Amino acid sequence: MYEYITGKITMVSPLYIVCENNGIGYQIFTANPFSFPEGEERRVYVYQAVRENDITLYGFRTAAEKQLFLKLISVSGIGPKSALAILASDDHQGLITAINADDDGYLVKYPGIGKKTAKQIVLDLKGKLDDLVGQNQVLPGQQSLSLENKAEDPKLSEAMEALQALGYRATEIKKIQKKMAGFKAEETSAYLRQALKIINQK
Repeated sequence: MYEYITGKITMVSPLYIVCENNGIGYQIFTANPFSFPEGEERRVYVYQAVRENDITLYGFRTAAEKQLFLKLISVSGIGPKSALAILASDDHQGLITAINADDDGYLVKYPGIGKKTAKQIVLDLKGKLDDLVGQNQVLPGQQSLSLENKAEDPKLSEAMEALQALGYRATEIKKIQKKMAGFKAEETSAYLRQALKIINQK
């Protein structure tokens, strides 16, 4: 089992990154691939999921973020994809606060999380995440997606594709894109953070 991989980020896509170490490129699925700058050396904390016909690596920026992921997938009904969608929002403190406050309404904002699963998250994790607060900056049915501003702003397009990869519906993504009119940033990760902020404000 791997704890982390240190290497050069050679590829960033809406779904995953590739981290090269000793000539081997590791495909690593992350909550926000664009938070890993392409071309830079980074330590990526990883979780290896082994299934009958599949071995998948999931990556995290910090050890505490990895621990939060492990706590989430321990909940019945939460798989790795749903856990990554939850982690994509950098408001991990808000997540922990909502769980401790029995605020299942906050949790159903995430794709694939219904009322039943939200209540299960609260039941299983309430009071069990406080040790993660402040650690290593951890707290700081799909349709094909046609983006109106794709040619004008490729980084915005990448951010919207990342939302789709996380499980958000095309209709919801288009609404978010319209709300982001006038927002400008130099990095894809900034667009994605802003989009997730809008989603969490609903």
